Amino acid sequence: MNKKIISIITIISSLSLIGVVVIQLLWANYALELRKEIFNNRTQVFLEKVVSEITNNENCENSHETCPLIKNKSHASCASIFVKVHNINIQKLDSMMKTEFCERMKVNKDYVYGIIDYENKQLITCSNKLYYNELLNTYHTYPIPCYANNNNKYLGIYFPNQNIYILNRMIFLLIVSTLFLLVVIVSFLLTVFILLRQKKLSEMKSDFVNNMTHEFKTPISTISLASEMLTKSSVLESKEKILQYANIIFDENARLKTQVEQVLQISVLDKKKFKLLKKDIDIHAIIENVVENFQLVVQQRDGIINLDLNADPSHIFADPIHFYHIISNLIDNANKYSLDAPLITISTNCIKTGIIITIEDNGIGISSDNIKHVFKKLYRVPTGNIHNVKGFGLGLYYVKTMVEAHGGNIKLKSEIKKGSTFEIFFPFNHNINI
Repeated sequence: MNKKIISIITIISSLSLIGVVVIQLLWANYALELRKEIFNNRTQVFLEKVVSEITNNENCENSHETCPLIKNKSHASCASIFVKVHNINIQKLDSMMKTEFCERMKVNKDYVYGIIDYENKQLITCSNKLYYNELLNTYHTYPIPCYANNNNKYLGIYFPNQNIYILNRMIFLLIVSTLFLLVVIVSFLLTVFILLRQKKLSEMKSDFVNNMTHEFKTPISTISLASEMLTKSSVLESKEKILQYANIIFDENARLKTQVEQVLQISVLDKKKFKLLKKDIDIHAIIENVVENFQLVVQQRDGIINLDLNADPSHIFADPIHFYHIISNLIDNANKYSLDAPLITISTNCIKTGIIITIEDNGIGISSDNIKHVFKKLYRVPTGNIHNVKGFGLGLYYVKTMVEAHGGNIKLKSEIKKGSTFEIFFPFNHNINI
């Protein structure tokens, strides 16, 4: 799957997910508004019941007719109902409010009620004066009839925590809906992440196969050519030419063997199946040996390897072969990634628990984006237009794995066009064998 198709699928999926999130939020808002409307309607129903009970129970006692003005009752007798409601039966009103709103509507005691006189813009009675203004402006009201000339008298109720009450009624659905939505979002992000990671791994493996093919092809071609030359009579007559081509075959065969071993190391390093054969070693002696083997290669490029070996003591408990290859890999990288004459400085210093080895070069450097990836398997730092740098992307992966197997650690500092500095720490004695 190419990059363009992956990008299109990712964009379409992202837009679809955003659409799902938006629709989910709209539905949640719609459900909240619907719940508010239901709450308001229920409140009106219960207020109507309370008012109905008041007007029925407190009808004009001296009449068998209903009290509303349409029956032409005297103003005075209807006004007496107001007196009764206000002065005598407030406790009954409170009891009825508790019955309707606490027991039936289940709002507990989280409400304030009162009789509102909208004509004079004041409260005739109020269950809690702390909410005087809120109750005066509440939209939960129902008109109280039978007040003769006292129109605009309403029974009102105010809920200080109305929104919390409504949300509590929806909390389970909101939590479940949010959890499912988060699961979908996280799953989508993980899928995209895994897809991109798999694509990157696929590209790295393809590069690895291409590099491996090229690396194997070169020594095989050289061996084939040298072998062909040995079959010619003109070459067979000269011992010097026979020795020359035989040495070429030997060197290229050794190179091919090393490359094959590097490839085989992948599974060994991943599964931690290697075993360290540790013993007391002098790191200065091994470093000097590695440098001696690289001197000719570096000098051919007019380069220099400087040694500043100050560690005292210079002995650690480590596997000498792996230690040799660790230093060799880092010097080889310093040489390969230097555009001009390589300038490589190797220094050692002691700290309380071990030795720090620093290898500094003047190479092309590594960007901050690539530094965090350089120790990963098969990863090769992009070198722009430089195509002469060979390798499988296993060197630094091997170095980090082996250093940590010895109980140490490795750090990298680098700047583009200014070079890189590798700092390796080895403890004096690390007795864990792998």
